[in-house]
Amino acid sequence: MAAEAVALTGPTGAGKSEWAARLAEELLAEGLPVEIVSVDSALVYRGMDIGTAKPDAALRARVPHHLIDILDPAESYSAGRFVADCTRLIGEIRGRGRAPLLVGGTMLYLRALLEGIADLPRGSDELRRSIDERAAREGWPRLHAELASLDPEAAARIHPNDPQRIQRALEVCYLSGRPLSQLQRARSPLPARLARFALAPADRAALHRRIARRLSRMMEQGFLAEVRRLRERGDLTARHPALRAVGYRQLWAHLEGRYGLEEACERALAATRQLAKRQLTWLRSDRAMRWIDPDAPGAYEDWKCELRRELVGAWARH
Repeated sequence: MAAEAVALTGPTGAGKSEWAARLAEELLAEGLPVEIVSVDSALVYRGMDIGTAKPDAALRARVPHHLIDILDPAESYSAGRFVADCTRLIGEIRGRGRAPLLVGGTMLYLRALLEGIADLPRGSDELRRSIDERAAREGWPRLHAELASLDPEAAARIHPNDPQRIQRALEVCYLSGRPLSQLQRARSPLPARLARFALAPADRAALHRRIARRLSRMMEQGFLAEVRRLRERGDLTARHPALRAVGYRQLWAHLEGRYGLEEACERALAATRQLAKRQLTWLRSDRAMRWIDPDAPGAYEDWKCELRRELVGAWARH
């Protein structure tokens, strides 16, 4: 059975966006149009271009991209909103006789799309501020321990140094009186069939080199100046979800005087490697995932042929 949509995911720095752009342009030239749907929690924000490796305007003019630059950094985006937006877009893109290509590495979003999203209580700014204030006094590991007492299952999945997910899990417990893990069991998965490919170098050291080169390139392109412009707005703080993105968080702390630029870059590099490790761990749990080593000879052409086979039925139906 042909896929109705394709996802190209993988750890940060593996080259997903470059592969997707190349594929979309080549298929467009062949009369097989693709539209790209971002699966990235940072690309939704305007003004965050360099540190997110956002596709440039010229590419986006040639190939339609979705869920990019849809929010101001002062706003919040959620997995639930992503599932609703992405499900709608898949239907709209297929209705235009085109193929949806989901690209990105926010595993929370991909998991929510595949497994469904629970009907969770809406966020409370007041409660989140209260949790943030407690974290400032007590530390996130202490709040993680509290989460473990309220919802052991959720705490086992969330790293003690993952403030955004700890905050949300505690918020759900406080607002609903029920564990997040319990609410998440009552959810409906994506109705469309999604073929999934993970782009990841087989050699972990090769991935680390890619990550280091990408950060160096971002710094040369003006990443620090981009973060400075965001900070100079005056209405953003390190507590905003947009500024918790890897790289932004460390450079923001540097601008606050917490440590020097060299240390900020070292911390950003370490955090990016940790993110890649967590992404790979989740990807390995998906038995339907098909793996691609970008450094293997002929890897891109082999993937392109396989993807065409997956999507031929979708195109034929339209």
